[in-house]
Amino acid sequence: MRILHLDTNHPLMIEQLAQLGFTNDEDYTSNKKDIEKKIHLYDGIIIRSRLTIDASFLDKATNLKFIGRVGAGLENIDVDHAKANGIFLASAPEGNRNAVGEHTLGMLLSLFNKLNKADKEVRNGQWDREGNRGIELDGKTVGIIGYGNMGKAFAKKLKGFDVEVICFDIVGGVGDENARQVGIMELQQRTDVLSLHVPQTPETIGMINDEFINSFQKPFWLLNTARGKCVITTDLVSNLKSGKILGAGLDVLEYEKSSFENMFDDQNLPEAFKYLMKAENVLFSPHVAGWTVESKEKLAQTIVDKIKERFC
Repeated sequence: MRILHLDTNHPLMIEQLAQLGFTNDEDYTSNKKDIEKKIHLYDGIIIRSRLTIDASFLDKATNLKFIGRVGAGLENIDVDHAKANGIFLASAPEGNRNAVGEHTLGMLLSLFNKLNKADKEVRNGQWDREGNRGIELDGKTVGIIGYGNMGKAFAKKLKGFDVEVICFDIVGGVGDENARQVGIMELQQRTDVLSLHVPQTPETIGMINDEFINSFQKPFWLLNTARGKCVITTDLVSNLKSGKILGAGLDVLEYEKSSFENMFDDQNLPEAFKYLMKAENVLFSPHVAGWTVESKEKLAQTIVDKIKERFC
């Protein structure tokens, strides 16, 4: 079986797949049109986010048996069309869930303790102790929307704190010893910190909007290490201005490119994003919550293991 690798990944992937008897070809630069001309030659594809695998692409992949996406989600693949053609889909949320849990906790603690602001000020010769007085996580209620691999990992990281952790998910019975599953009304009544851990679907795009935010009883902190398009940025900004949202940790942004690469290629940045860039109660990272040295290896290993289990 021949596999076409369209994004670079940890070397173990090609090494182990070769040991399993697969032929590995690499193409990290050709455009989609050129790849479509040869995709019929391959039984498998390994991708991250460089290309969108749509119905037209899949129709040309007449021998394709599987797609391995080295990441948590499958939003750049036409999942329904792939399944209709009997193509096995493998993603790897198990591979970077710990990294996401740690990163989310890091963002929360940094926001609460104003670490980003304080660091910049000290580097500029400012010594403002009172202006950098933090708040404590103990005694707060952390609400998690989406209690799958990522949500569970974040909840586990919170076990060492004196906090109540509640979760909301469209799937019932997912609560565990680390988080109590609740309905949406209780989530909105009790939450002090809201963390998103949902995939990008038609249901989650734009879910954090003005109406949803103002359904919460208390002002709250927002963490998004899921997908940028789940949050309407203009509504986030208006609620930061009003104080309904106390601060935000954003690893992902509505304005990202579909490939999750450099969003600054377009110099015409939206006004809402310009506000966020200047806000002291907003913390950014460039879509790297699941992007660690360890997760790079674990993501690749997860995909190899799933292909091995299915085809070897």
